[in-house]
Amino acid sequence: MKTYKVGMLGFGFIGKVHAYGHLNIPLFYEQQDFRSQISKVCTSKAETARQAAELLGSAQPVNDFRQITEDPEIDIIDICTPNNLHCEELLSAIQQQKHIYCDKPLTATWEEAQQIKEALKNYRGISQMTLQNRFFPVTMRAKQLIEEGRLGEILEFRASYLHSGSADPKAPLKWKLSGAAGGGVVADLGSHILDLMHYLLGNFQELSAATRIAYPERPSAEDPARMLKVDAEDSMQVTMRLANGAIGLISASKIATGSEDEVSFEIYGNKGAIKLLPMDWHRLYFYDTAAMAKPLGGVRGWTAVDCGQRYDKPAGFPTPKASIGWMRGHMHCLYTFLNSVHTGKAVGPTLDQGVYIQYLMEKVKESANKKQWIALNY
Repeated sequence: MKTYKVGMLGFGFIGKVHAYGHLNIPLFYEQQDFRSQISKVCTSKAETARQAAELLGSAQPVNDFRQITEDPEIDIIDICTPNNLHCEELLSAIQQQKHIYCDKPLTATWEEAQQIKEALKNYRGISQMTLQNRFFPVTMRAKQLIEEGRLGEILEFRASYLHSGSADPKAPLKWKLSGAAGGGVVADLGSHILDLMHYLLGNFQELSAATRIAYPERPSAEDPARMLKVDAEDSMQVTMRLANGAIGLISASKIATGSEDEVSFEIYGNKGAIKLLPMDWHRLYFYDTAAMAKPLGGVRGWTAVDCGQRYDKPAGFPTPKASIGWMRGHMHCLYTFLNSVHTGKAVGPTLDQGVYIQYLMEKVKESANKKQWIALNY
């Protein structure tokens, strides 16, 4: 069995999510061709790096990412750091021709993303963005139905990604709420829902966006008595137009009171429609206009397709009928990347897609600032 040595950059929440995948993929996928092993872990402080290494068991703690990106023994760079640190880390990993697994979004700014785009011209490794919402059976089945023509011509669509974590004005100003650190809902949740709808529908032609900062000031994370100015948006509403003229609304919010982690979409065509309900990754709802509507309604109506955990082999654990959760999408996203590294064939979404999503994010912000439609010419 081939073992790929992984160097992790960052070990906060998302670092633990990625580590869970590396440690547990052998239980979920019945194959003996490859595995990954976290050999080094880098954080900003010696103490947190040591704690991460102890938790992982056999990893070496370091505090300079170059000790990972420039290590000839490391095969894969797994980037889990805050957004404003990605660019320098990516450029180093690309220069060293490492395989790269990068959390979204690609970078903190469009200018940084353009640097990555230029560097990728000489890149020969395998890369993938952590856009795990593509990797649930329900979204993969939705993609199949669209590509099979079961929906016909797309007429309109809606999609949203909702949280409530910033609805409380007392929520502290951590880096995900800081524009200077590359935070804000456009980058945090918008990157996910923009990518998912691009994955399902293809390129967008133009957009019109509005964003909002709910509270102009928030308490400092270090000193709650001190109030800091907020420079990153809490919600976004984007009207998108496809090349065929179809329009739809894509929204993301962290001030949707009562929401947990709610991804949903509706796509309507002239032959059929599909929808994903919030907090229900188990089922895809499909409406077929070709179904008989007589007598008394016949068999026409919304069909709940139990996609569940019905991944193709070598996925084998747990049972396909078990209800599916958020972590399972991350698991299949990482497995797809590792399999791509092993076969030498990138499936994506690659870093190039990360650049494109960064472009969309930039245009969302531009449109919100100018209060006008923006043509997309990427």
